[in-house]
Amino acid sequence: MARHTVKFVAYWIALYSVLLLAVTEGGRPNFVLFMADSFDGRLTFYPGNVTLQLPFINYMREHGTIFLNSYTNSPICCPSRAAMWSGKFIHMTESWNNFKCLDDKYTTWMDILQEKGYVTKQFGKVDYKSGGHSLSNRVEAWTREVKFLIRQEGRPTVNLTGDASTVRVMKEDWNTTEKAAQWIRTTASILSDPFSLYIGVNLPHPYKTTNLGENAGSSTFQTSPFWLNKISVQNITVPKWLPFSKMHQVDYYSTYTKNCTAHFSDKEITNIRAYYYAMCVETDAMLGEILSALYDTNLLNETILIFTSDHGELALEHQQFYKMSMYEGSSHIPFLIMGPNVKAGQQISNPVSLVDVYPTVLDIAEIACPCNLSGYSLLPFLTREYQARSNLHPEWVLSEFHGSDANASTYMIRTSSWKLIAYADGSSVPSQLFDLSNDKEELYNVAAVHPRITESLERLLLSIVDYPAVSKAVQMYNRQQFKLWKLSLGRNYSEVIANLRWHVDWKQNPKMYEDAIEKWLNTDV
Repeated sequence: MARHTVKFVAYWIALYSVLLLAVTEGGRPNFVLFMADSFDGRLTFYPGNVTLQLPFINYMREHGTIFLNSYTNSPICCPSRAAMWSGKFIHMTESWNNFKCLDDKYTTWMDILQEKGYVTKQFGKVDYKSGGHSLSNRVEAWTREVKFLIRQEGRPTVNLTGDASTVRVMKEDWNTTEKAAQWIRTTASILSDPFSLYIGVNLPHPYKTTNLGENAGSSTFQTSPFWLNKISVQNITVPKWLPFSKMHQVDYYSTYTKNCTAHFSDKEITNIRAYYYAMCVETDAMLGEILSALYDTNLLNETILIFTSDHGELALEHQQFYKMSMYEGSSHIPFLIMGPNVKAGQQISNPVSLVDVYPTVLDIAEIACPCNLSGYSLLPFLTREYQARSNLHPEWVLSEFHGSDANASTYMIRTSSWKLIAYADGSSVPSQLFDLSNDKEELYNVAAVHPRITESLERLLLSIVDYPAVSKAVQMYNRQQFKLWKLSLGRNYSEVIANLRWHVDWKQNPKMYEDAIEKWLNTDV
């Protein structure tokens, strides 16, 4: 059945379902999307149940639907959000890195809701438009295929602040949450029209490492004793690491540029993971403030509440922190939905991703979707027993990455139990295949063991995106942007580039690094 025919049938089945979500006694439902930053989706079901308590996420899980295999469409801040707001894969919008994403006038699903009579409001971190993030971040993305290894981040570390009564560690996020809750209580509660509210927080994204200067990366996991005391440290596992000699070449580049090649003691690793989990618990408490505001104003039963994140956090899995990877810690995100007639306690294993937010929201609101979206409505999963209607959503998700800390464009196809990770043009850098049903830690690349599955998934990937062509387009874009930036600096080029986040390594041998860049610029793509 053709893609658009499937979507048409899905729409009308959902529309006339006895349990149609959008038709409630109060008319069209409200929407609240709470979006975290760097929240590992696996913590919403496992191993969160033994390591940390997330009472408000658990409340959503018990009273709504959780998607167990939900993924980002790009494991980095701005491109992932661009996919969520546009409903399109990032190669379709050319959202290549944290600097190059959507333009100011791009029509999002929130804009469409507003056009159709919804009152819309946004609080906190939005981060999907072009022009953001640091100069260092974009230069690192442009030069990722230069033949050198330079550390681009501060070594991951922890910081304990405040005392056992310090609840508001991330004050900016608490202010955002407070403003959103106040808006619900004072404005949303008296509206005659439905509303759509977006709340974006920074947590549990690691904090900037200020002692390394303003250009340093965000490599400090920070919390207070109040939150840390809620973590069952004894249940934290130290991830297994492959030796450097067995690492995939892109993984080694990432480990090096993220400043993770030096020795880490088990205590250091455990602390980083414990502090990260504590930051997740603080995030959950903010979600609780929004739930409380909806409950107190009698809006909870009239509102579709979605909790998700832009990407995850490796927290020293695979000898890395941060994201920029297709491993589960980085790419697996939370995705929970509760609201009017959403089946309570439902766990859906079908793979879904952030591009599905756009068509899902519009479908629930009874608004026709554009035909060129990458995502599919999740409404059929929410309104009936999903097993009989799983064919209305593809049995795969696509994620891609073109930013810094990985020296090749990266593409992931995730199916029921398999994950293929392809790189660059598909031949110059070897692919990886993981059997997630038997290798949850993703330590065994079985591409050579299962060549037919590898070839089948590579064909599927090529049917979705001409990824060798996309990789070449990104290479050309990176080189063009770097040349323009270099030209704009004139004689100041060497001084400026020597003081970016890689300054510690760069200043040891600036001539070698400058020569490597010149050789890269003069080599054909």
